[in-house]
Amino acid sequence: MPGLSERLRAAAAKIWQAQHEHPFVLGIGDGTLGEERFRCWLRQDYVFLVEYARLLALAAARSPDLATMTRFADLGYETLHEEMDLHRAYAAEFGITPDELAGEVPSPTTRGYTDFLLRSAAVGDFADLLAALLPCMWGFNEIGLSLAGRAAPARSAYARWIAMYSSAEFTALVEWLRDLTDRIGEGLPPSAEARLREIFLASSRYELAFWEMAWRRETWPR
Repeated sequence: MPGLSERLRAAAAKIWQAQHEHPFVLGIGDGTLGEERFRCWLRQDYVFLVEYARLLALAAARSPDLATMTRFADLGYETLHEEMDLHRAYAAEFGITPDELAGEVPSPTTRGYTDFLLRSAAVGDFADLLAALLPCMWGFNEIGLSLAGRAAPARSAYARWIAMYSSAEFTALVEWLRDLTDRIGEGLPPSAEARLREIFLASSRYELAFWEMAWRRETWPR
């Protein structure tokens, strides 16, 4: 029988396929994505990373053992001290300053997604947290690996984006998170798995909505 992560992925298959087919993702893959759309994604993803670091801190606090706690604590540190620095440098290539990133207002989709993630972590149990977190890491890795199997885009910034999310290091991180989810999922009653499936589906829908948000350069109604 497939593990819990694979069962959750199968339940969200149509949503994930829609991500692969989204014009934003395809535009990164072939290098045709307009810069304004990518700038929107960069700005909003920075906002997302701040809340993502909070999620990792909650994951460390709620971890069932020391090894898992250490891994999540390390991930939180790397996000705050390495990934966000890389993101600022990457954004600078597109003319976005650190002050602009720091002052970015979360879009409706970004606000909804991050609030959902943090609520799942704070109100649910550790399995709920994993089900909410997994579509982000795994989805980016799956998209990165898929795009890496095609001809590299001429735009170097997009080629580096693909290389980052298809890297062996990031793939190993996703495999660790999937293994952790599978271990936590062993012996869960059907009612608990059904709850996790709904959480996983919601996060998957938010991942798809995030691409659409950047594609449309979503703003709040005025």
